[in-house]
Amino acid sequence: MSKLLVVGSAALDSIKTPKANKPLLLGGAACYASVAASFYTTTSIVAVIGDDFPQKYVNLLKKHKIDLTDLRRAEGKTFYWSGEYEENMNNRKTLCLEMGVFTDFKPELSPKNRKSPFVMLGNITPELQMHVLAQMEKPLFVLADTMDCHIKGDPAGLKKLLKKIDCLSLNDSEAKLLSGENNLLRAAAKLHKMGPEMVIIKKGEYGAMLSSQDGLFLAPAYPLPSSLDPTGAGDTFAGALIGYIAKSASTRAEVDMGIRKAILNAASVAAFCCEGYGLEKITAITKRDINSRVRELEKMIRV
Repeated sequence: MSKLLVVGSAALDSIKTPKANKPLLLGGAACYASVAASFYTTTSIVAVIGDDFPQKYVNLLKKHKIDLTDLRRAEGKTFYWSGEYEENMNNRKTLCLEMGVFTDFKPELSPKNRKSPFVMLGNITPELQMHVLAQMEKPLFVLADTMDCHIKGDPAGLKKLLKKIDCLSLNDSEAKLLSGENNLLRAAAKLHKMGPEMVIIKKGEYGAMLSSQDGLFLAPAYPLPSSLDPTGAGDTFAGALIGYIAKSASTRAEVDMGIRKAILNAASVAAFCCEGYGLEKITAITKRDINSRVRELEKMIRV
């Protein structure tokens, strides 16, 4: 049994930036998050791939010792996304989106994965997130990620999910959209009332804000002189965060104690993600590289 279960999409991404054009890279929220989490703890991935999914990407996940029991291969094409970034790397447009086998994705978990104590529900529909969560046997800590299309597409379903999770991860524009508040402090307060005890609001290159019973924690992003590709950075952040928690905590009290250090680890791994295209960089680094970057971040916020 893995300590962490990561549920989401596995995809093939084609990414165009002002500096490069990279076709058919390994992508998808579950892949980014699982690789990031694998630096810290035993991790299982729950996703679906098509018969066009390259074996080299399966081997890459195996290289990171990710359990693939619930990575299902179905007849048809893998979920595909193509996008183009502008010069500032903050704005992007979707060029193509093909759901493929993800259209009928409704996972039935293997018995061992139902017992995982930590769960990350990647940014799939609230209905699928609830379907997975209903199969779990009393997890210790559940983190859910979401995005604007799900907030707009199924607000009622998302609000039902929020009552059943421990931590919600989303970016600043999504926090404002879901809460109806333009101020992030008021947004976090409203999101807490919807259910989760912890709310993590990601602000890209400006860091992240944690709101919890222990108050606020404002963590910087690891500063980079340039970014090659921010695709998947948010999923990487969430995966590294819950991976660190799964490694270091066996009680809810220990989760609360370790969450701030987890955020610094998450920021460090997410920065590595931006330094390569797709998963190229984070599949090439070591835990020593991450630890070095965490120590640098700790020095930056020391008073």
